[in-house]
Amino acid sequence: MYQLYWFENSGALAPQIVLEEIGVKYEKVSLDLDQDEQKQPSFLTINPRAQVPALVLKDGCVITESAAILLHLAEAHPGANLLPPLGSQERAQVYRWLFYAATNIWDCVSRVFYTESFTTDPSQHQQIRAAARQSMDQAWALFEEELQEGPYLLGATYSVVDAYLLMITNWHENPQALYASLPKLARLCDAVRARPAVKGIWAQHFPD
Repeated sequence: MYQLYWFENSGALAPQIVLEEIGVKYEKVSLDLDQDEQKQPSFLTINPRAQVPALVLKDGCVITESAAILLHLAEAHPGANLLPPLGSQERAQVYRWLFYAATNIWDCVSRVFYTESFTTDPSQHQQIRAAARQSMDQAWALFEEELQEGPYLLGATYSVVDAYLLMITNWHENPQALYASLPKLARLCDAVRARPAVKGIWAQHFPD
């Protein structure tokens, strides 16, 4: 059985969505980040970077980084059809936009919310956040231009990248304003949220 180390509204959301889509059994291991449980020795043996998510495979191997977890799960369970065929143009687009979001957009998110990690000078925090917000707006606008008829990135074909995009939009400072300004992205996220696998776990990450 898989073990998913988890915290609400964290990078564990997309991996959990994919586990639900696959329909495989998994154990959700909750960590209280507010209490720094991710820094305890027991978890540091799982992920020395003290970050969630972490996925422990059935053989005990550990995978970290949300994008890597998504790709491994999709490849390990091809019957779920969460990745296009190997070598196809569609698969290349999944790789392109998954890593675009995991690098360009996540970098902006981290500079906004974890600004202290990017400078030792507190007087620079405001400038760093302002630049990050501008870069994020540009990154999402570029993505919006690339989206076609939808509802998903690959049109009617759902894939792991769609789960990741839903997750990372929720780390925007104002997701509703983001959706209002980018209707094709909003359509994609609405389609993902409407999937049964997502409906079943949404309240775990975003309780009322």
